[in-house]
Amino acid sequence: MNDAGQHIEVYRQEAEELLVEIEATVLELEENPDDTESINKLFRAMHTIKGSGAMFGFDDIAGFTHHVETTLDMVRNGKIPVSKPLINLILASRDRINEMLDAASKGTEVNQATGESIIASLNALQPGKAPIPIQQKKEPASEIPIQDSEEESTYRIRFSPHPDLFLSGTEPSLILEELRNLGEATIIAQQNNIPALNDLHPESCYLYWDIILTTRKTMNEIKDVFIFVEDNCDLSINLLSDQQTPVEENEPKKIGEILLERKDVKPEDLHGILSNQKKIGELLVEAKIVSPNLVESALAEQKHLKQVSEKQKQKQAASSIRVPADKLDTLVDLVGEMVTAQARLNQKASELNNSDLTLITEEIERLVAGLRDNTMSLRMLQIGVTFSSFKRLVRDLSTELGKEIVLTTDGGETELDKTVIERLNDPLIHIIRNSIDHGIESPEVRKQAGKTAHGTINLSARHTGAHVAISISDDGAGLDTQVIRAKAMEKGLIVSDENLMDKEIFQFIFAPGFSTAKSVTDVSGRGVGMDVVKKNVESLRGTIEIESRKGEGTAITLKLPLTLAIIDGLMVNIGNDYFILPLSSVEECVELDRKKADKIKGRNILNVRGEVVPYVRLRDQFEIESEKPDLEHIVITEVNGERIGFVVDNVIGGHQTVIKSLGPAFKNIQDVSGATILGNGTVALILDVNKLAH
Repeated sequence: MNDAGQHIEVYRQEAEELLVEIEATVLELEENPDDTESINKLFRAMHTIKGSGAMFGFDDIAGFTHHVETTLDMVRNGKIPVSKPLINLILASRDRINEMLDAASKGTEVNQATGESIIASLNALQPGKAPIPIQQKKEPASEIPIQDSEEESTYRIRFSPHPDLFLSGTEPSLILEELRNLGEATIIAQQNNIPALNDLHPESCYLYWDIILTTRKTMNEIKDVFIFVEDNCDLSINLLSDQQTPVEENEPKKIGEILLERKDVKPEDLHGILSNQKKIGELLVEAKIVSPNLVESALAEQKHLKQVSEKQKQKQAASSIRVPADKLDTLVDLVGEMVTAQARLNQKASELNNSDLTLITEEIERLVAGLRDNTMSLRMLQIGVTFSSFKRLVRDLSTELGKEIVLTTDGGETELDKTVIERLNDPLIHIIRNSIDHGIESPEVRKQAGKTAHGTINLSARHTGAHVAISISDDGAGLDTQVIRAKAMEKGLIVSDENLMDKEIFQFIFAPGFSTAKSVTDVSGRGVGMDVVKKNVESLRGTIEIESRKGEGTAITLKLPLTLAIIDGLMVNIGNDYFILPLSSVEECVELDRKKADKIKGRNILNVRGEVVPYVRLRDQFEIESEKPDLEHIVITEVNGERIGFVVDNVIGGHQTVIKSLGPAFKNIQDVSGATILGNGTVALILDVNKLAH
């Protein structure tokens, strides 16, 4: 990809991030219409999309966003109130920009009528103004309408780009041109930082500019010109004079004063020239206006503030870089291969029994473990970003269905592997749609039941050991066990005399095609597609639990592993075959004496400290015919809140497991979730404890 292509890709990534921020901010603004910071944040985001879009050739996006920006500018100036129609239009504009970005990346066209309709509606919100004619082409900077205030002010601006400004694709001349369009500007380019030719780097910016600007714009509007480069430059904007300044204070300043204010001359150098004059403190003491100790106190304060200021300047904010997801995935794969190679090295060092080699191997093992943990942390993302995206879903669907629903979130800072988050999106959407459509009642029904008119859906996340538990709860009608039981009997899933607990009855909604809804809606059906939800969650090696009370609400909890690439496993063997159990599911290991097992023959249960634990013989499950030992072991795991044991020949110990997929030839195998390569080159199967328990 050439440099231009890279810059365009950077713009797309930045725009997508800003669109996510815009959607979240609009929904916050809807809840708090008086929040000026949200309005300013929206304006800055739209301004950045517009300015960067014009710079990288996305003229249609820049032209469309200009109209949205104009409307938001009037909102923050109090000329347009925050209202439901405004919120709807900003959300529609956000979707329109996203659609235009997708079309640009795919090389397709967008429906122009949609954009024109949004612009016309935005214009209609402006008080006493006719609709703005729609520009099909890029609007030249000189044609951008300026909303004049009544008075002019003069500002001194120093714009000092960082050397790496050009690497972000920014063109300073466009910024300077935009400043010219704000009023009367005097611009001086400063060249004293340009190095000798041999030291000059062609991609670095060495110029900085001094601008004297007389304009009717406010200081905030001038700052908006620099919004999308403010983190990549040193910028100072000072008010020199305005029409409120007394005439005597508008007298031209002395050269020394100007140079000092602009920090182009050091005070000590100026004082050296003016050495005949005494310091202000000395003059004040001599005139007996203040005492010496007060001057010393003032000097101490000045020195302290100067030191604090210098420390703040030196302190740099945590830097970050954008890395394409495929590069990150490649890094994780390479680390996985390194973990496998390190296991082989351990095996060989153990066989050779060489002390020097053993020391080196242990050091490499420590470094690889650190590299593994650090690499996996790079893929960890806060799930709050995903939670925020559901606010729009809840808002739109509740409006469509005539319901009043509030979405609340907890634990958004909880981190989860990006791959898990991506694959978790669809199951969460389906569960939330079910809650909106069939879980939460209409306002009238809720009032009759003594509830508030508005329903609540809560999304929460928390860490539980090596897992993350994500809960989706609502205060709706809840699940009716009698209705579910009757439907299960109708489908032949149970017989009438079966005595089942509530949580066992709830599991029927995950059966394919199972639904208790009287009619299927366009949105969802409680139970329709829940089998797909369970399948997706289990493909992530997760579990799903349901708690519900009729008339009070339902809570669905997904328990998921932190990562899918490299896990800590427990290696066991049966005969000559090796297997891996996810260590996060293992609670303990106990011995199983053949004589004790024979006493309870026919019943695969074991008494563990007074608790009855059922177990599965993996030898029988996988039809392994080798002779079993007299003393077997049971690995006790926790699955869906229940303890269940798996009988193996021997427990070998912990194993750093790099998960490899089995490929399409083994796609129908139910009890195995993958495989890993051991240090001696043999393959060990990774067992799916959820499927085995089921």
